[in-house]
Amino acid sequence: MEHTDAIDEAFMRRCLALARQAATRGDAPVGSVVARDGGEIAGAGERVDSALDIAGHAEIAAIRLACQALDTLALAGCTLYTTAEPCFMCSYAIRQTGISRVVIGAPVAGVGGVTSRYPILTATDIAGWPAPPAIAQGVLGDECRALFGGT
Repeated sequence: MEHTDAIDEAFMRRCLALARQAATRGDAPVGSVVARDGGEIAGAGERVDSALDIAGHAEIAAIRLACQALDTLALAGCTLYTTAEPCFMCSYAIRQTGISRVVIGAPVAGVGGVTSRYPILTATDIAGWPAPPAIAQGVLGDECRALFGGT
């Protein structure tokens, strides 16, 4: 699972484009991509409001599409990129599919799977779960925070 700053930034720029598309639909400005071996498997923007789907988070949608594209629920060796820190629901999906690495643009206070008081994404003491993924945070963080009006 090769990764470099340039590769991470390129995939995060793709996530930013997906997030902007989501915002034009009236959804939260979040974009996510699942990649492996330097290539994109699937990408999606948030669709909670536009699809009236409570599970329409960008990360869930990208994971669903990746599972369909690869015809498996096992995504070991894949990296998930996302403009916003995965929430609890998305963190569960990441862990259950065995995604190996997660690259996060901006933290999400309170409900993030890494930075909240419930670190579902990084917990090592949950019986029966795959090992937590490697985490990289802050990739194009300023641009990701700006999607939500932050600096």
